[in-house]
Amino acid sequence: MKATTMIKIGNAPCSWGIEFASDPAYPTWQSVLSQCAGAGYKGIELGPIGYMPEDPAILRDELAKNDLNIIGGVVFRPFHDAAKWDEVVDASKRTCEALVAHGAQHLVLIDSISPRRAPTAGRADEAEQMDTAEWTAFRDRIATIAKMGTEEYGLTVGMHAHAAGFVDFEPELERLLDEVDESILKICFDTGHHSYAGYDPVAFMKRHIDRISYMHFKDIDPAVKADVVAKRTDFYKACGQGIFCNLGQGDVDFPAVRQVLLDAGFEGWCTVEQDCDPSLPGTPLEDAQSNRQYLESIGF
Repeated sequence: MKATTMIKIGNAPCSWGIEFASDPAYPTWQSVLSQCAGAGYKGIELGPIGYMPEDPAILRDELAKNDLNIIGGVVFRPFHDAAKWDEVVDASKRTCEALVAHGAQHLVLIDSISPRRAPTAGRADEAEQMDTAEWTAFRDRIATIAKMGTEEYGLTVGMHAHAAGFVDFEPELERLLDEVDESILKICFDTGHHSYAGYDPVAFMKRHIDRISYMHFKDIDPAVKADVVAKRTDFYKACGQGIFCNLGQGDVDFPAVRQVLLDAGFEGWCTVEQDCDPSLPGTPLEDAQSNRQYLESIGF
């Protein structure tokens, strides 16, 4: 059975350094779409709400011009901060509306980077933990958005563990999965963030493949990871040091990842994400091409 008959490969605006709605250092959304298509991809994520036009007609025309589909969208917001709840809800609703307008399936929830957690990215034994009351409220906020995305908008909602947020390390992700019903919350599994956190992505996939609805393909430079953990480097500086490397050049075993997906009969999109700093010199287009070529070389 060929992976290509089941699995489609997309990319995401974060591979061009897009993390927020706007920044003077960002390339235009039109150029990101054009480069994504030029690198051989047929799908792209929405990116942070507000980066691409929220008028469906404007975005639809540009997608058609580049033969691209919207795969999903990420709500990368401070679920950990009760004071920012209105912001989280607003971003979530707007993202859901945009996804439905473009026929996309995947709503991805990420607790954004917390100043309390950024200094200990990659170091589970040192990371500050929420107390019981704070965790319960945090979990309930995630469940509220997951329920909304699933029941009101008909989307598949996945939780994405992310370095320097409060769902970073494997026990935190598994605790959340235990406490929120599977009918409303699946897993968007990111291979790179799982490795950065100090865990084995393939082993996690084997345990939880039935709940994984969507994949993010990201690789981790093991030398940079060892350096930033040893030196207690925070998340942002680690990104600047190139901790997220081209696929196949890091410590994630992508042939094994592919085999787990095939064995499980996984169907749908897997999205390349190579977070980069847009203010640094770089070649996102060349990286996107390299990543596509690598995945093709191992059978995707």
